Amino acid sequence: MDERRNDYRLLCADLVDVSWEDDRGRRCRRVANLEDISLSGICLQVEKPISTGTPVTISYGDGHLKGAIRYCAYRDIGYFLGVQLDEDCRWSSQHYKPQHLVDPRELVERTVLRHKCTRTSDEFVLDSQ
Repeated sequence: MDERRNDYRLLCADLVDVSWEDDRGRRCRRVANLEDISLSGICLQVEKPISTGTPVTISYGDGHLKGAIRYCAYRDIGYFLGVQLDEDCRWSSQHYKPQHLVDPRELVERTVLRHKCTRTSDEFVLDSQ
């Protein structure tokens, strides 16, 4: 899937509720695994597909976020939904912090610090600290 987000993604893991209205106007609800999050979008993993364009509400604790499904793709273990949040509904860690939240940039920085490259003679040696 091509990267189309304007905001940086944070990896996360948490269970959230997703609700929407189906083609017949019935209210549907499903538990989803939150995979990643940014200011303007969310990736969810669910067991069954939800049609693109469907408006959804993602509920957590005592709050919620609203958006629409932009893609739904099956990948090995389930359906992954890309949700674009509504303009007036942006995510903030001040309002909701998923149970597990990781910034991949910090992981890279830690790895680089742990394995700094030093030069000896004409070869590079990778030192673990």
